[in-house]
Amino acid sequence: MQLPSTRDGFTFEYLGFDGQDLAPSDYRETWEYQRAVHARVVAGEIGPQVLFVQHPPVYTAGRRTLDSERPFDGTPVVDVDRGGKITYHGPGQLVGYPIVTLSREIGPLEYVRRLEQAVIDVLAPLGIAGGRVDGRTGVWLPAEAGRPERKICAIGIRVQKMTTMHGFALNIGHQAVGPFGNIVPCGIDDAGVTSIADEVGSAPSLVTVARNLEPLLARELSFALTTCAALRADAVPSGAARP
Repeated sequence: MQLPSTRDGFTFEYLGFDGQDLAPSDYRETWEYQRAVHARVVAGEIGPQVLFVQHPPVYTAGRRTLDSERPFDGTPVVDVDRGGKITYHGPGQLVGYPIVTLSREIGPLEYVRRLEQAVIDVLAPLGIAGGRVDGRTGVWLPAEAGRPERKICAIGIRVQKMTTMHGFALNIGHQAVGPFGNIVPCGIDDAGVTSIADEVGSAPSLVTVARNLEPLLARELSFALTTCAALRADAVPSGAARP
């Protein structure tokens, strides 16, 4: 397997890839790397990027997080610059950070809807009917047989200089779910959290799911091929030859 991989004009980078799956990558270090990649996309040096990663256990709080929504047990929290409230990242969860440039036609809300669609489509072949809930971001499963409505994928983004940061967190293994019990995830206290393994009994590796997401993200975010190309063209100094 060649990593990072390129597909349809996108670069997909697998942070912590150890030859089989994604070894945990420190959240703060990854965040710093994400900012560096974002700066290069904004400068027009590189085209659209997607970073795939698995983090060691960490809670991250978006700008709207209330004190009452933080961990009940005093666990440290990293305050971040994305939208939304508090969430958890940890083993068994695939985190994706698409870094792409939006446009007047494709703004933040439409971008989030496209991320949701890619995740909905990657879950379908596994027999998981993910969907949306009005007024809430992410990918959800409907209430059934004594089980509440539950989230399987959280989404929280930041847009700076028309270019995205942060992204989605898809729960794959059983172990990804338990720590959500220490918080009010995303400020929602009337629903649950689930994973692929909780829904179907077992789960593929994180890398397998990420590879299956590649063409779906490339399809949903194809607009970025044009917007990022425009950035690169604008970055050419005045009077310089353009390709």
